[in-house]
Amino acid sequence: MTSWRSIPDDVRRELERADPGARVAVGLSGGVDSAVTAVLLASAGFRVIGLTMRVWDGSIPLPATGRSGCYGPGEEREVERLRGLAARLGIPFHEIPLAPDYRREVLDYVREEYRRGRTPNPCAWCNRRVKLGRLVEAARAAGLEFDWLATGHYARLRPNGKSGRVRLYRALDDAKDQSYFLALTSPAQLQQLLLPLGSLTKPRVREMAAAAGLNDFVRLAESQDFLEAGTYTTLFDATDQRPGDIVDEEGRPLGRHRGLIHYTVGQRRGLGIGGAAEPWYVVRIEPAANRLVVGRRADALSGRLLACGANWIPWPEPPAKEFRAACRIRQRHVPAAARIHVEMPDRFIVEFDEPQFAITPGQVAAIYDGDELLGAGIIESASSDGTPD
Repeated sequence: MTSWRSIPDDVRRELERADPGARVAVGLSGGVDSAVTAVLLASAGFRVIGLTMRVWDGSIPLPATGRSGCYGPGEEREVERLRGLAARLGIPFHEIPLAPDYRREVLDYVREEYRRGRTPNPCAWCNRRVKLGRLVEAARAAGLEFDWLATGHYARLRPNGKSGRVRLYRALDDAKDQSYFLALTSPAQLQQLLLPLGSLTKPRVREMAAAAGLNDFVRLAESQDFLEAGTYTTLFDATDQRPGDIVDEEGRPLGRHRGLIHYTVGQRRGLGIGGAAEPWYVVRIEPAANRLVVGRRADALSGRLLACGANWIPWPEPPAKEFRAACRIRQRHVPAAARIHVEMPDRFIVEFDEPQFAITPGQVAAIYDGDELLGAGIIESASSDGTPD
């Protein structure tokens, strides 16, 4: 096993907020990242316990495809692997039953957002509501005692000496950065969180796993989906998949869609319409009319967005009514320069310097100052100019 002497200095910095020998619960998800997190903490002399969520209850018929995902029949296989990991590390391991919470907080949320013509971000929502929320509450209610929670997320936390709040930063490995998925996490949740991997690259994490004898974790494929099935359609019934019209911005019919839940703003492929010199893109979803509105790529550009449910991380209130920053509108989007207008503490408008493609209601708008994530909200609407619809 890796020894504390061999742990990189950058990892030591990620752990320096915790007192030596503190009790740390590691959220184990079944992959190599959380496994190495447990190895690092145990090697550093912390009193480590392993926690994993049991969320699969069979209430949604999903085939056992062998894919990796947060929700599906493969959960038992992953939990068995985690039991073996805990035995090898010599740490206690606890399975926390959270199926009703996951069904209510994540599955129902995803359903309702799609039914509203929006595209949710289940990972960001689950981090706040379940993984860093209900998991901690339920573990403590079961009598487990720990001072900190640690996860395998790639992001960095730093204490703010003046306010006592922690500050959230992008990971050193830009390709693996997961700060966006933590953007809705409350300051109180971040205050008790340790992220040992934030200053490591993925190849280095795999090397550490191999050095610790965890080759079975090294060989695991990356998990990309929250459902094992790899598609959200299994969450819906026939009434959610009613065909309807595909129209252009003037309302002229161009074809038929197969149910609005199959589409998202900016989508180009799978529309089933053609015969034009330029490709069509989804620019708007209208659930009340059961209509899909399409246009050219330029029609999917927006210069402004409105976000609600704002979560400000470094401060209890936003710093000013108006300030400049950069805004990321989805995980793979490069944060774009913008002016942020704070309408209310929980509501802000982003006015981009340059129009952005496919600003999607339901996704997270994350506000960055360089590498620091200042806050975020859920995108409600977007517009080309003027106040967002």
